[in-house]
Amino acid sequence: MPSTEMREPTFLVLAALADGRKHGYAVITEVTGLSSGRVTLRPGTLYAALDRLSAEGLVRPAGEEVVDGRLRRYYELTDSGAEALATEAARLRSNADQAVSRLRLRPAAGGGAA
Repeated sequence: MPSTEMREPTFLVLAALADGRKHGYAVITEVTGLSSGRVTLRPGTLYAALDRLSAEGLVRPAGEEVVDGRLRRYYELTDSGAEALATEAARLRSNADQAVSRLRLRPAAGGGAA
């Protein structure tokens, strides 16, 4: 896992897979829900991301099945992926905690210089 911050779509894909294996459409649906609709992935974008994350060892293929004549590919989080997700979640939580602490120190509205 690189030491740089993770992009939000990557974070959300990993989070979508955190509770078990899913096929592509389920990941797309989960990402949309987890982001309250802010992030919507197209299939081509998702599969490119899953290929990249697989090459990085963060996810892995977890089977295939044919449903209604269409092939469903399943993916799951690896231990490295779970560790990367936990690290990024902690980083985001720390940043959010710092922002909230700073906001508490902010002078009340109208109390500053004009």
